Amino acid sequence: MENIDTERERAIWRDPRAIALLMAASLTTMANATISPALPGIERLFGADPNAAMLTRLLVPAPSLAVAISAPIIGLVADRLGRRMLLLAGTILFVLSGCAGLVLPDLRTIFASRLVLGLAVALIMTAQTALIGDYFTGHARNALTGLQISARNFGGLVFISLAGWVAALSPRLPFAIYGLAILFLPLMWRVIIDPEPRSSAAAAMPGESNERSGSWSAPLALLALLQAATNMVFFLMPTQISFFLAMRGYASPATTGAMLGLLMVSGGCLALLYPRIQRAGGYAGIFFLGYGSMALGFLLLPLAGTEPLLFLAAAAIGAGYALVSPSFIALALNLAPPAARGLAGGILTASVFIGQFCSPLASTPLIDGHGYQALFHGTALLLATMALVAALAGAASWLRMRAGAAARAHSL
Repeated sequence: MENIDTERERAIWRDPRAIALLMAASLTTMANATISPALPGIERLFGADPNAAMLTRLLVPAPSLAVAISAPIIGLVADRLGRRMLLLAGTILFVLSGCAGLVLPDLRTIFASRLVLGLAVALIMTAQTALIGDYFTGHARNALTGLQISARNFGGLVFISLAGWVAALSPRLPFAIYGLAILFLPLMWRVIIDPEPRSSAAAAMPGESNERSGSWSAPLALLALLQAATNMVFFLMPTQISFFLAMRGYASPATTGAMLGLLMVSGGCLALLYPRIQRAGGYAGIFFLGYGSMALGFLLLPLAGTEPLLFLAAAAIGAGYALVSPSFIALALNLAPPAARGLAGGILTASVFIGQFCSPLASTPLIDGHGYQALFHGTALLLATMALVAALAGAASWLRMRAGAAARAHSL
C-alpha cells in the first residue's frame, strides 16, 4: 500500500495540470509578502503623508481585504460558470495590478492597486482549490495539497529573496516582480480545462455523496475559523518582522529578505513530507506538530541575540505553518460535495486572507502598548495551547478506536 501511495504521489509530477496548479499556488505568497523587505523604504519615500506608518503596514495585507470580501462570491461563480476563465483572468489581472506600484504617485493609490491585486488572488485561489478537488482524489489529492504549500513557500523564497535585493536599490522595484506571473499563462491556457459535471462527480472521494444536505457547512465554517486564526498569527512575520529586525539593529532589507526566505524554504521542505506525516499521525498529529513548531519559533524570536537564532526561529515558524496548512485544504475538499467545491474553495480562501488582513490591525496596537516580546511570547502561549488541544483530541480518538476494537473482539 505504501508503494502504491508513493507511486500516485510521484505521478503528480507527470501531470501538466498539477504543474499549472502549482504555478498558480506560488502566486499566493508573492501577492502579499513580496514587498515586505521594502516596507521601511516605502515609509521613508512617502514620509510626508501623515498616515504613512499605518498605510505602509497595510500594503502587505491589503489584498487580503479584497479576497475576504470577494472569494465566497467568486466561489459561487466558479460553481456555475467554470474555473478556467476565472484562473486565466485572475492571472492577467494579477500582473497588471501587482506592477502598478512601480508608477503610482502616492500611498493611497498604491493601496487601491493592492485591493485590485486581492481580487486577482481571489480569482486564482478559488479556481485553483476547486480544480484540485475536480482533478484529483485520495492520496494524490492529499499529496497535491502538500505540494501546493511547497510551491507557495519555494516561490516565496525566490520572490521575497529577490525583493530583498532589489529593495536595496529602490523601494519601488519589488513591484516589478509581480510581472513574472505572465510566464505561467501559456501552460495554464493549454492544460487547464473545466471538467464536465459528471467528471466532477466522479472525482469525489470513495464514500462521498453528492447530496450532503447541510451536514458539511458547519464543519467547514469551524475549519475556516481555525484557518483564519492560524494565518493571523503566521502573518506577524511578513508584516512586523522588518520593523522588529530594524529595532534589533538589523536594518538591511537583505537581512529581512533572507529571514523571510528561510521561513519559506523550511516550510517548503516540510510540506513535501506532508503526505507521509499525515498518514503516520493523522490530522491530530499534524496539528500537534505544526502548532508546536510555530510556538517554539515565536518563543525564540525575542530571545534571539544573533542572526543564527533568528533564522532558527523563522525556520520553526515556517515549518509549523507548512504542516498545518495542507490539512485545511484537504479537509475542506473532503467535506464539500463536488457541486460546491467552488464555494468551499472561496470560503477557505477568504478565511486565509481575513486572518492576514486582521494581523497588523491586531498586532500593531499590542506592540505599541506592550512591545514585541510580550506579543511574541503571548503568541507562543496561544499556539502551545492549540498544540495541546490537538494532542488531546488525537489521544481521545485513539482511545475511542481502541475501545471500539475491544468491543468488537469481545462480541466475537
